Amino acid sequence: MDFVHLVLRYLHLLGFAAVFGGWLVSWLSRKFNFNTAMLYGIAVQLATGIVLYGIVAAEGDANHAKLGVKFLLALLLAVMIAIPVWKKREKVAAGHFWATGALIAVTAGVAVFWQ
Repeated sequence: MDFVHLVLRYLHLLGFAAVFGGWLVSWLSRKFNFNTAMLYGIAVQLATGIVLYGIVAAEGDANHAKLGVKFLLALLLAVMIAIPVWKKREKVAAGHFWATGALIAVTAGVAVFWQ
């Protein structure tokens, strides 16, 4: 079971890398748009996060408040990313773009600093 847990955590981190990397590339290229890498990355994060939560909860040492906040933030990010991608928007509003970047940073912060 430890191997499955590690593989899921690895995939979860790859999902984060896709979301953050896609946002960073968009910012550095000054396009201010969202791409399919970000969409697939947040989908991977949501899927693996739910499975990881199930594994940790089954072991009995889950921090339900932290995981609930992380799920809420990931769900909000998914909506913020999916709608412009699905509508094939060339550009998103500056506030939307920067709020998404801030939410990505907050989500990572919750994962790292909330024990």
